[in-house]
Amino acid sequence: MDRVELVQEYLDTALERAPHPLLRRHGYCHLYAVSQNCALLALKRGENPELSAIAGLLHDISTCTTGDAKSHAEKGALMAKGVLKTLTVFTEDEIDLIASAIAHHSDKDRIHAPLDEILKDADVLHHCLYSPLEAPAPHEAARFALLKKELGLE
Repeated sequence: MDRVELVQEYLDTALERAPHPLLRRHGYCHLYAVSQNCALLALKRGENPELSAIAGLLHDISTCTTGDAKSHAEKGALMAKGVLKTLTVFTEDEIDLIASAIAHHSDKDRIHAPLDEILKDADVLHHCLYSPLEAPAPHEAARFALLKKELGLE
């Protein structure tokens, strides 16, 4: 079993214990979609698709398993660190890269490390494409416009 599958296995178990069926559905839909978007953007940008996909899988783990969205990026980064350490197949540097991306993914107005940016952009893509006829959220509109250009969609 590869490392992405190990994280998926952990995630599936965690989501099954989510306190509400809508959280579970959101978790499966959003986390897996963002993970795939992360892998795609990483390949396009010459970054690590495996670590990117894993960051996508875990980025909203706090919200999806507790129902509490307050400070979810920071809480999620801590949860992800614990999960990745428990799995014992990641280096400390890899854990730090993934946790950084998760911790920064809600800060869409600032530029951070490449993996952080991949996760932010993958998150925006899913938000904007989930209901493609709705206008992007104001805090995501500029990033979505840049993504459409990058992906040749304009």
